[in-house]
Amino acid sequence: MKELRLALLGFGNAGRAFAKLLLEKEEKIKERFGYGVYVTAIATGTRGNIVNPRGIDLMEALRDIERAGRFSSGTVNLTTMDIVKTADYDVLVEMTPLNIFTGQPAISHIEEAFSRRKHVITANKGPIAWKYSELNRKACRAGVKFFYETTVMDGTPVFNLVDKTLQMAEVTEVRGILNSTTNFVLEELSKGADYDDIMERGRRKGFIEADPAMDIEGYDAAAKITALLNVLMDADITPDQVERKGIEDITSEDIRAAESRGNVIKLVCRGSRKDGKVHAKVAPEEIPAGDMLASVNSTTSVVSITTDLMKTISIFEHEPEIEQTAYGIFGDMLRVISE
Repeated sequence: MKELRLALLGFGNAGRAFAKLLLEKEEKIKERFGYGVYVTAIATGTRGNIVNPRGIDLMEALRDIERAGRFSSGTVNLTTMDIVKTADYDVLVEMTPLNIFTGQPAISHIEEAFSRRKHVITANKGPIAWKYSELNRKACRAGVKFFYETTVMDGTPVFNLVDKTLQMAEVTEVRGILNSTTNFVLEELSKGADYDDIMERGRRKGFIEADPAMDIEGYDAAAKITALLNVLMDADITPDQVERKGIEDITSEDIRAAESRGNVIKLVCRGSRKDGKVHAKVAPEEIPAGDMLASVNSTTSVVSITTDLMKTISIFEHEPEIEQTAYGIFGDMLRVISE
């Protein structure tokens, strides 16, 4: 039986859902791939850090967080970067909180893992939005795998689809609705709901942050379209190069006016190549009611990828939960094993 050792940076909702999925599929992975998968390190910001080269008891770690909010035993006095530099692992799973303006410290974590010739899976979109081309080159030079399916649409196989099944098809345009918070807010405004009430309900459901500015002002969507374009179109751009406008100025009156013209308002992400350079934009748009994007409701997301050989393919992710995020990480891990 071969072994695959993981170091998890982050043990929030996604990290714990991934740990549960590992436990659930442990025997299936052994049967199908001949690998035993072990977590040898977990680094967190506030819950403590654990290192065990023989494998951490994930059930115990999960119980600790559920009962006490932090690890109760086996903790070490090491920083996250200490763990990246010294822990015994084959794959670094980067799930630290996003810094949408720099991509750090996730970028540094990934670079250090590559310097040790370790594979990397990231659920953090920052590195893909801010430094994808350089990170990808470093992974190639180190001879390791670098996967990031979870960064844009949870577990929806967008990058894998293009990489594996659209070979030699050149992506010429990307369009989509990629931020579920703004989609939910616009839909509720169209029903006449009060903005503050919408925010409060979204926070209770867990998909609107205490400070929703990153979503409402289009920063999250800009990072996501940047990540898509960097990977799918070799754009080599950063989020601050995206023409960005959020929904902060959209009112119920604007939505009703659009409806009177047979349209709905959506925050749309776009990217295409013009004069040899990829241009990206995030902005509210009036979409005809019959357009595919107009049907995207609640927390559903969609991306349309146009290519020279297969024309346009669209992928919907219907109202994802945290389990879809966990599956994206899990699927990337299986790619590391199989490839």
